[in-house]
Amino acid sequence: MARTTGSHSEITGPRIREAALRLFARHGYAAVSMRQIATEVGVQAGALYNYTADKQSLLFSLMRGHMDELLAAHAALGQCGSPTARLERFTRFHISFHADRPQAVFISYMELRSLEPNNFQIIEALRRDYEDALESILRDGMAGGDFTIADPKITTLAVIAMLTGVNTWYRSAGRLSLEEVEQVYWDMVHRSVTE
Repeated sequence: MARTTGSHSEITGPRIREAALRLFARHGYAAVSMRQIATEVGVQAGALYNYTADKQSLLFSLMRGHMDELLAAHAALGQCGSPTARLERFTRFHISFHADRPQAVFISYMELRSLEPNNFQIIEALRRDYEDALESILRDGMAGGDFTIADPKITTLAVIAMLTGVNTWYRSAGRLSLEEVEQVYWDMVHRSVTE
């Protein structure tokens, strides 16, 4: 296969990541070969190794990139306001951030099992950082008497699972806008911590 015109590192590297993301999301990590990724990009299979050490490194890079982006975007929101205001901001942020990245979200949850132990530990630590941010909001709300929660850790995991579930069914051409979905979910989250 001839080298594709314009396949320079600043172009080819991102194209490899995009192709891997699509293929991993569509077929699953285990079912995708480096040769398939190369074919999708339009380069020889050997050329991929100029951009990634192996398929595991590529998966880890995609998952790490997603988590780094998520944590940076969440940190940019700041932590000002009451626990209720912060929880609403978290709820809306989680839904809107993930709605734009369905393939990355799918891989981040479904392919954890495919990570080698060291890579798994790194991604799990980043996920815990994100969970801790929500748990901190919930604990602040409990301390101030705003929230009634039996177990803040379990509530954290339940809320994140519920919010992430929007990606499995939401379609922009559907009955509700994303903003309307955010409102419905905020109402559910708010009731779950106050009733």
